[in-house]
Parts: sequence; C-alpha cells; structure tokens
Amino acid sequence: MSLEALRNRLPEYAKDLKLNLGSLAAEPSLTPQQLAGTFVASALAARNAEVTAAVVAEFAPRLSPEALNAAKAAAAIMGMNNVYYRFTHLVGGDYRTMPAKLRMNVMAKPGVEKADFELWSLAVSAINGCGMCMEAHDRVVREAGLSKEQVQAAVRIAATVHAVATALDGEAALGGLAPDAPGIARAA
Repeated sequence: MSLEALRNRLPEYAKDLKLNLGSLAAEPSLTPQQLAGTFVASALAARNAEVTAAVVAEFAPRLSPEALNAAKAAAAIMGMNNVYYRFTHLVGGDYRTMPAKLRMNVMAKPGVEKADFELWSLAVSAINGCGMCMEAHDRVVREAGLSKEQVQAAVRIAATVHAVATALDGEAALGGLAPDAPGIARAA
C-alpha cells in the first residue's frame, strides 16, 4: 500500500489527517533521511500494521539499509525506554537515581548520524508520552544544531502518523458493529 492509498483509506471525518499526512511527506525543514526515518520510526511506534506497511513502503526506499535499521531501532529501544523512564519520572523517589540496568547499546552506535537517531527517538517518545525522554532527546538534538522548526516538524509527523493509526484502528473496531448499535451512526 502506498501513502496515497493510506490517505484515501481515511474516513471523511479525518480529512485534516489526510491533508497533514500529504504536506508532511514533503516537509522541507528536514533532510530526506530525517524525514523518512521520522515517518518509519513513528509508524512503528503507532503500532498499526496498515500504517506501518504503507509508511515503510513509501519511505524505506529513501533510506540506506543502515538508516532503515536505525529508524527501526529507535522505535524498538524507545518502546522500552519510554516505559521505564516514564515510570521513574512519574513515581520519582529513589527510582530516579537507581541504574536502569537495561541494555541500550544501539543508542551509542545507531549506524546513522547521532542527531538523526535522537530526532527519531524524540518522535517515538512523543507518541509514547515520556516527558523525561522528550526533554533529553530535545536537548541532544538542539545541541547538535537542529532547529526548533526541525524538532517541531518531527513531532508533527509523529502526531499525524499516530492519529492516522488511531482513526484506522477506530474504523476497524467499528466495522464489526451492527449499524443500529446504540451510539453508532453508520453511513448508508
């Protein structure tokens, strides 16, 4: 499935998502690698097979094998880190000072420029809602020279990809309901 086909699968109420997905696919503030990797990492973090397949089909060819692997690694490692560090942030106390004792070697050698990997990690952290991770990755990418506009663009991509996954998951869930189910308005 292509990105255009994915956009066409969205229901009318998600027209804004269609428009955002189209414009963000050509976001000028990001390098081609940053753009493609942000889409791939965000799609994986959004956890919708249809979205992931369409995004990877569209953007994987724009990435080197190493960059594609790094985008996947960002989604995977942040899937772990966002849960752990969100816990330490929210619960606080001694947990904040205890060593994580979780392997995170890919963060030291991601296979792409550190700033790009960190940007992808930031996008995934935004989807997963880990404030501590977002702050840490934002600091790293800003120190590496990325602009506020580039960070915002990556988070806009993450937000839109996640919203597309949400809309399609909702449509799939509602598809199994009878048209006369209470509270469900169905198109004829």
